[in-house]
Amino acid sequence: MAAKRAERLVNLVIALLGTRQYVSAAKIRSIVPGYEPDDGTDRADEAFKRMFERDKAELREIGVPLETGRTSAFDTEDGYRIARADYELPEITLTAEEAAAVGLALRLWQSAQLAGAAQSALVKLRAAGVEVDQSRGLSIQPRLDAGEPAFEPCYAAARDRRALAFDYRRPDEQAASRRRVQPWGLVAWHGRWYLVGHDLDRQAARVFRLSRVTGTPRASGPPGAFEPPADLDLASVVAGSERREEQLVVVRARPGTAIGLRRHATSLGPADDGDDRLELRTTEPWALADQLAAYGPDVLVEAPQRIREAVVDRLSRLAAVGERA
Repeated sequence: MAAKRAERLVNLVIALLGTRQYVSAAKIRSIVPGYEPDDGTDRADEAFKRMFERDKAELREIGVPLETGRTSAFDTEDGYRIARADYELPEITLTAEEAAAVGLALRLWQSAQLAGAAQSALVKLRAAGVEVDQSRGLSIQPRLDAGEPAFEPCYAAARDRRALAFDYRRPDEQAASRRRVQPWGLVAWHGRWYLVGHDLDRQAARVFRLSRVTGTPRASGPPGAFEPPADLDLASVVAGSERREEQLVVVRARPGTAIGLRRHATSLGPADDGDDRLELRTTEPWALADQLAAYGPDVLVEAPQRIREAVVDRLSRLAAVGERA
């Protein structure tokens, strides 16, 4: 199935799930992206009818309970809807092990087409009778992928319990230093991947951000050479390594934008270019970087530089995902 047709079918399902009333074919044509627009010609009408008939047949063939009927006696033509009770899956329960596996899969799953997801949300809102101003940007939450070059060799070494060597450069260091580690595992934390393990040279547990690893890590020694601590919580180790003192962040916001951000900010007055300067206080800088990135071009970080770079990094990742899609 072509990608455009698949996206159109998903949008059609979302639209018909978002209303209890029967939706006419003409209404579907106007709210679901991908159908031949109504330009008043017979050719366009015939193209839409053929496409819509194929889509209805496809949905029914794959088991989607597409209903045909009329909402009231005054309707002049049939409409369509999907009964949510017949479409939705029953309640799903997972064991602790199954839930952990799903959580890991979500961390490794690469981002889907953000534009398509946003468009689907608009379709659902329109079908429910909610008018949406498309001139306003939709806030998006950056999602993590496993695109770090060092991810695979580090993951393999942690899985096989083999010693790992790599070059690592911290922001305050001019050159990379060699590290020898017993890797305990990898964990995603605030939009980045971290390796947690026992540093053999420093004889202590250490946390390494994968984006700071240079070159290709090399595993050595036999598998099963060590065992991580029995009570190890990777996320807690990474969280404990983060600095928890309050930090000040200064941003610029376009007038009339970033309303949610302004509720927790102190105004510093207008900037020379007319933007509003805002001061934010946070003890979770990476979570704030996620939030700032969601505002896109409406918000610009002035200081500190590390938060500015974190926001740029998140936006660059989103742009790369969009290009691959």
